[in-house]
Amino acid sequence: MITWNQIYDVLGIRDFIYFISSPVIQETLLPVKLVFILFALFFLCAVIYFYMNSTYLQYQFLQDFSEFFSWQPYGLRGVNKRWKSIMKKTESQDENGYKLAIIEADDFLYQVLEERGGTGETFEELVDNAGKRMLPNSKEVLEAHQVRNSIVYNQDYQFNLEEAKRILTHYENAIKSIAAG
Repeated sequence: MITWNQIYDVLGIRDFIYFISSPVIQETLLPVKLVFILFALFFLCAVIYFYMNSTYLQYQFLQDFSEFFSWQPYGLRGVNKRWKSIMKKTESQDENGYKLAIIEADDFLYQVLEERGGTGETFEELVDNAGKRMLPNSKEVLEAHQVRNSIVYNQDYQFNLEEAKRILTHYENAIKSIAAG
């Protein structure tokens, strides 16, 4: 039966270990060890820095904590904040404020659809390709988009405030259903 000591002797491992662990070699290799330790610390710091500045950690870990403590889906807080800034334009009860709010709501919905991986070159294609699961009120959204186009391309376009509130409600429902889903 062959023992480990015999294998060490045949392969020369024992002599190599004695050579490497000798004080003379250890003293000679000390600067090399320090350089490698510094490189390892530098790259460890770089990895931590890039992890902290990327969205990977936020996506993987912090998102769950955020959902748990805010009682709403991740990302909905930002959606609500932007939606409130859009709705501030309607506080004056002025028709121009409502027109601007509708235009911004349409742009916001377009941005949300693109961020969620929607495909299409026009707004209508994005809405059609979103499907009923992602966008259950697609007919109302397309109707609201037609009103938005009328506002943009026809400066004399008139509508009442109830119609504007209804259109903004369609946009709000669409944006929140996409963001929550």
